[in-house]
Amino acid sequence: RGWASKRRIPVSQPGMADPHQLFDDTSSAQSRGYGAQRAPGDLGYPAASATPQAAFLADPVSNMAMAYGSSLAAQGKELVDKNIDRFIPVTKLKYYFAVDTMYVGRKLGLLFFPYLHQDWEVQYQQDTPVAPRFDVNAPDLYIPAMAFITYVLVAGLALGTQDRFSPDLLGLQASSALAWLTLEVLAILLSLYLVTVNTDLTTIDLVAFLGYKYVGMIGGVLMGLLFGKIGYYLVLGWCCVSIFVFMIRTLRLKILAEAAAEGVPVREARNQLRMYLTMAVAAAQPLLMYWLTFHLVR
Repeated sequence: RGWASKRRIPVSQPGMADPHQLFDDTSSAQSRGYGAQRAPGDLGYPAASATPQAAFLADPVSNMAMAYGSSLAAQGKELVDKNIDRFIPVTKLKYYFAVDTMYVGRKLGLLFFPYLHQDWEVQYQQDTPVAPRFDVNAPDLYIPAMAFITYVLVAGLALGTQDRFSPDLLGLQASSALAWLTLEVLAILLSLYLVTVNTDLTTIDLVAFLGYKYVGMIGGVLMGLLFGKIGYYLVLGWCCVSIFVFMIRTLRLKILAEAAAEGVPVREARNQLRMYLTMAVAAAQPLLMYWLTFHLVR
């Protein structure tokens, strides 16, 4: 019994499993693994290793390089904005799209019924024309742009009702309209240069005025689809006369503005050339309206 009391119980060594234990105890290994990662004096969490990004941002040279790169990017953006504004006058384009619903309604009424309008002078404020939404006589690009897109869609509808629709034919219709518009603008600019007219009529103004004819073209094609050839010729004829009157009364104030300001009589030879040029531009609108739409109605 005394020998039994002095018998020692063997201490389990690390790594030796208990013979009476059914599963291996891996908690001690994990504890040893985690303990190996702990730094003395921390709160028991693993020490966070510094990432390459954090080390890069902590470098003063890297911060200086980032600041220099941001400065170069800002200077490049400013240079691009200046060059774009030089070739594409974004600021001026914003003026031509400064419209609202009331202006669009009044402008469409003016295009269809120019005979009822009396005052065609463009309003100015401190030598700058007011925005189109404040003056129905001011040119805009919103109506010409939307009218051109609608004209292409209506042309596709007309071709589809006649079983003649194809993407190539629709693209040809759109490119033909743009080509004629470009030729018109170039011809007018060349004529103004040859006649030596000093006018405030810009290229964007010409695009706006010449683009108004698409409104009458849409009306003619739609009436042709609904009522046939008779409806097409009646509505298109009305729109042709309206656009002729509109262009005469609008462009004569632009092209003859210099002569009117100097008090030179219209009978003078150069002013007669200007008047002929105005009438030629106005007369070309009905011809192009018919040329671009007559094959869409059958």
